Amino acid sequence: MIGITVNGEAREAREGTSILELIAELKAAARVAAVALNGEVVKKDEYDRVLLRDGDEVELLAFVGGG
Repeated sequence: MIGITVNGEAREAREGTSILELIAELKAAARVAAVALNGEVVKKDEYDRVLLRDGDEVELLAFVGGG
């Protein structure tokens, strides 16, 4: 297991977990509009290739409508 931070909350993940797998595990696919990993935006088509490492900080961002 590795230690990561997701939206400011400490969590554990299996070593080798991709961003796509993390989103699925959190059941957040419908809400996630963008992902930042250690302060850098990750392209959506790379979610399945980018693997999380111990100490990573992940921000799952959602667009909020308003007016």
